[in-house]
Amino acid sequence: MACVDAAVEEALALLGSPQKLERERGLSELTAALSPAEPGVVELVSRRLLARLGDAGWESRQGALLGLKTLLMQLQPVRSMEIDFTDFVGHLQEMALELLTDTECRVRLAAGEVLGALCECMGPTVFEACHDKILHLVHSNLERSSTCDMDDLEPEETQQLVDKLVCSRLDRGPEEVQQYAHAAEIFHDTAGWKFLETSMKCLQCMIVGLGVKFNPMITQDLLDLLFAVLGHTNRFVRETGCYVCSSLVSCGCIHGEDGRALLLNEGNAILLHGEQFSQHLSSALADNWSQVRLAASMATRNFLQSMPSDEDKERFYPILLPRMCLNRYYLAEGVRLYSQTTWRMVVGDCGRLLVSRYIDHFVTYYLEASEANNHAVREAACTCIAELATKVDTASVKPHVLKLMESLLLSFEDESWPVRDAACMACGNLVVCFPIEMRVHMENLLKLCLGNLEDPIPTVRQGAAATLANLVRGFGQDILGQLLVTLQEGLRHVDDQEANTERYNSLDKGPAVFGSVKRLRDNDPELHTDQQMFSCGSLAPKMGRHSKVAAGGCSGGHSFKRTSQPWELSDGCLYLMSELASISTTTATEIGKLLPNLASAAMKHHYTQHVNFIENVCRQLPVLAQCIGKRAFKIHLENFLDSIFYGLDCENQLTACAATECLQGCSDSRPSHSAWSCGIVQFKVLEEIGHPASSNSASAIVIFPTAFQAFPTHRVCHGRHGRKRRVN
Repeated sequence: MACVDAAVEEALALLGSPQKLERERGLSELTAALSPAEPGVVELVSRRLLARLGDAGWESRQGALLGLKTLLMQLQPVRSMEIDFTDFVGHLQEMALELLTDTECRVRLAAGEVLGALCECMGPTVFEACHDKILHLVHSNLERSSTCDMDDLEPEETQQLVDKLVCSRLDRGPEEVQQYAHAAEIFHDTAGWKFLETSMKCLQCMIVGLGVKFNPMITQDLLDLLFAVLGHTNRFVRETGCYVCSSLVSCGCIHGEDGRALLLNEGNAILLHGEQFSQHLSSALADNWSQVRLAASMATRNFLQSMPSDEDKERFYPILLPRMCLNRYYLAEGVRLYSQTTWRMVVGDCGRLLVSRYIDHFVTYYLEASEANNHAVREAACTCIAELATKVDTASVKPHVLKLMESLLLSFEDESWPVRDAACMACGNLVVCFPIEMRVHMENLLKLCLGNLEDPIPTVRQGAAATLANLVRGFGQDILGQLLVTLQEGLRHVDDQEANTERYNSLDKGPAVFGSVKRLRDNDPELHTDQQMFSCGSLAPKMGRHSKVAAGGCSGGHSFKRTSQPWELSDGCLYLMSELASISTTTATEIGKLLPNLASAAMKHHYTQHVNFIENVCRQLPVLAQCIGKRAFKIHLENFLDSIFYGLDCENQLTACAATECLQGCSDSRPSHSAWSCGIVQFKVLEEIGHPASSNSASAIVIFPTAFQAFPTHRVCHGRHGRKRRVN
């Protein structure tokens, strides 16, 4: 007993520590000391911890609450003994309710966990006793004024935050001012809401504690309050509301002795109020904030899994499935992966069939999402439209093709380049699957895709090339001739590239980065002085479809698009050559005729970005070689060797790596290709280290005889510092 008392004393001391790690260690030691629980020890610990709930330090109050929660978990083994814990439970319930309005958030959260543990131990009577107080806290904190009652405890700090959020926009016109939210809205959307979140989390803990026993307590008044939280202006409150909803909808099932979920049929309040749940969950699944979407996705999965039968699930498919389907392509990885898993769990192998069955609902939502303020939603909508064309029954999609195409054509003008790229790819898929219906848009599509072919973003250029190839697949020879002319002219644009483009030297190929143009814009003081603030990660009003107002927030440079450079059109033409060559032998033959033009363009080194172009040439040559054929390609290989060796010598590591891989890939078109590629690479290494063999072709041939057997006589190879040597 003495050892137990010592261990308990040490644990209680740690629970009152100001250090979080020590409080956690004290909690672990208390759990060990109470296993198994002895009535005397339980009574001692309960008395000591209850006394601490009135301490001045919040750390002591939180530690006491966590200790009492642990103690409640140990009450079950001793409740059968002749010991009355009624007074302890009643006093703890009263104190926990009082601490729900504590000044410290962590204390309020711990008080909610204690009430949840009380519900688990004592049953529904605890919730019935606390019901009015908790729901009153939620209801009374749903609204607040934008003045000092935002935070009565720290009015000075609150006013400083509001002052930072409120930036004078006297220089803006009325239309531009409308694009910016009021400072109070921004504050409400980001700041904490006093006791609202913690009261909701307390309600969630009690729901989890009661489990299926909470099902009879689901009333319309409770649901109205919960649904009001789901539509709250503050995103953190909406997120918390979704988690509460997720726990609430789980009350429709219980777990049997074998661990399997048993669904309630009679008296299932979730099924009874299913229409209301599905309506509000559908709105949360389309929320502008990723965290809310993730919480709503969890609630939706639990909601559908709590349905007693597949017939009951199908009642809610028309409104939930389109949103679940779109979130499978959402930008936020957590939402995307969770939604993909949920889709497989809910629909199994019937996904395509269900999409075809509810195609009207899917198309309506996709069109709505393509006009959303959130650029990530618009991108996902374009991707989903492309999926409709390629995966769903053609007969189901055909009546909606023209509406889908009109939406995609508008997305071509989006300020966000990922949206433009996704729209471009989706158009290509529609053309391949519905060439007759799409022929009316052929000229417009060709014009838009050629515009994307010279976009400053490499990914957009690559996507445009793939789409143009799909146009050829769908429309045949009608546009192939135009594209071949475009390729001839586009490859010559390198000659028009100005040499003094060092200001774009730091051009990055990463998403939404526009080189030094973006850097100059980022450092422009006018963009960062007396501007309205937005929270980190806010999506409004950054990238719109046609907005001309300067973007705000952390990604404010997205709406800027610099003028394309001539070399970028040549780079896009290179992508297009690879795509066209893969269509058929006929197109491959036509592309083979343009290889001398490409080799000539690769020899132009007068502009800064030539290393990027050479890198792409090295990456595309093996693809072209495979499509055109060894016999047709090898007669052009010699024209590219100077550019390839230039890439090997390049200080740009990406270009050098691409050149090395190009040698290995193109060696497939030469006899004794393995020795040839290895010999070339080894020869360059010898040259780098200054080996005598690198300056003596005869020595090189002796060292690498099998490699140089592949070279015809008088092969000109590019050497270091622009030197050329003849290998005889």
